[in-house]
Amino acid sequence: MIYKFYQQHIFPHLLNQVMQTPSLMDKRRELLLPLSGEVLEIGFGTGLNLAFYQNVNTLYALEPNADIYHLAAERIHATPFEVHHVQASAEKLPFADASLDHIVSTWTLCSIAHVQQALDEIYRVLKPSGTFHLLEHVLHNENQRIQQLQHLLTPIQKKVADGCHLNRNMEKLLKDAQFEFMQCEYFDAEGIPKIGRRMLLARARKLD
Repeated sequence: MIYKFYQQHIFPHLLNQVMQTPSLMDKRRELLLPLSGEVLEIGFGTGLNLAFYQNVNTLYALEPNADIYHLAAERIHATPFEVHHVQASAEKLPFADASLDHIVSTWTLCSIAHVQQALDEIYRVLKPSGTFHLLEHVLHNENQRIQQLQHLLTPIQKKVADGCHLNRNMEKLLKDAQFEFMQCEYFDAEGIPKIGRRMLLARARKLD
């Protein structure tokens, strides 16, 4: 009962604050400003990306947690384009095959239980000419000590951070799902603890 209360009423507010760290907001801007038209955002959360969609007509905001989505109400009201709440899981997207031009995920894939299934779904609904735009914290492949800590602490992190994995190799996961990278940039985010500081900004498309 206490854990459920924490998940529903405390963690969403903590996450909302952490994800507004200036270095992360700067990367959101870099990732999202080039997008236009219709966009599906996986893990919409509290709507922190909304301000950076400058040329978007329609946003499909996939967020299975209605309590978290409600925290975005003020941001959605101030948005000049249509926002449609999609209350579904990333492992089973309610969209037709090859129907979307752009799919976005910012710090969401780390917490999806069946991440390979979610990537298969993203691949399925993306048009052949479409692009998957991604920001994620990742396994630190260049620092063995941090990597060991990430493996050690992931079971605890999953409990306190709603399923978040510290140790996912997102580059490998995307390649295994038959994506090819148009952009693949690693960076260390300022203001984030060392164990979760290594990040990936990527744009990927289906392999021909």
